[in-house]
Amino acid sequence: MIKDKPEKELPKPLKTALYWCVLTFGVLLLAFNVYFFDAPNHFAMGGMGGLSIVLSSFITKNVEWLTQPVLLAMLNVFLLLIGLIFLGKSMTLKTLYCTLLYTFAVWFFSFIHPITQPITATPDNPRGQPLLEVVYAVLLSGTASAIIFNCRASSGGSDIIALIFKKYTNVNIGIALMFADFGIACLSFLTDVGVEIALISLLGVFTKSFVIDGVIENITKTKYVTIITANPDKASEVILKHIHRGFTQVDGVGGYTGEPRTVILTVCRRAQAIRLKLLLREEDPDAFVIITDVNEIMGKGFSSKM
Repeated sequence: MIKDKPEKELPKPLKTALYWCVLTFGVLLLAFNVYFFDAPNHFAMGGMGGLSIVLSSFITKNVEWLTQPVLLAMLNVFLLLIGLIFLGKSMTLKTLYCTLLYTFAVWFFSFIHPITQPITATPDNPRGQPLLEVVYAVLLSGTASAIIFNCRASSGGSDIIALIFKKYTNVNIGIALMFADFGIACLSFLTDVGVEIALISLLGVFTKSFVIDGVIENITKTKYVTIITANPDKASEVILKHIHRGFTQVDGVGGYTGEPRTVILTVCRRAQAIRLKLLLREEDPDAFVIITDVNEIMGKGFSSKM
């Protein structure tokens, strides 16, 4: 027997506003990282941000108006056209929003707080602490990219290449992005930033891919709950009225006692699983509850990983 009650959802306007707020936060976080960590250290950890940093080291000193933000905008416009061809209108429109906001944010940060050296630099150590800064750069860029990808969008640049690669190969988005960014990171060896920074950039590319996959997996991770009980009415009431999830109920028999039991199967978000466990402990303390991690669910109320 299957009982179903749809999960209570936020009103559509509020849900849409929340979506765009989360997407905007991800883009601003990415821009913050590029301007305050990547650019001052000349980290070229892939992306058009990294490529624009490499190109600006050759171009800007000869053509002053072709700064890193300007080069970034030009590269993103080109890849937007590529994305429109391979990824469709919906993804391209979201990418356009992210690209414009990303480019504007980098320019805005440069306008309100010009920075010419690493933020950890001191008079005695003008190079700062590159290893410390690359740790923050990887965490910020990986988290930001994961948020954007989880919103079914991209920040443009090599993200578009990664999404095209994933579409036709079905590999994890972090690995796809690593392949797309690897070549850009290698270009840093051709600049005058030094072998140390180039090697750090290359290390950042590999590390960032795992951060992206890890964050996306934790954002989308859900729980699969199996409840074996002699009081199915209590458990079903908790799931329907308090957790607002559907469930599947089947009849079972205890292997040791031979007594009839009801097996209830449901899936829910991590926070809902915690609440379900606590409520069942109060309402049906004799129930046998198994909670396991689920990495991907396809179906109403859930969306599969990107």
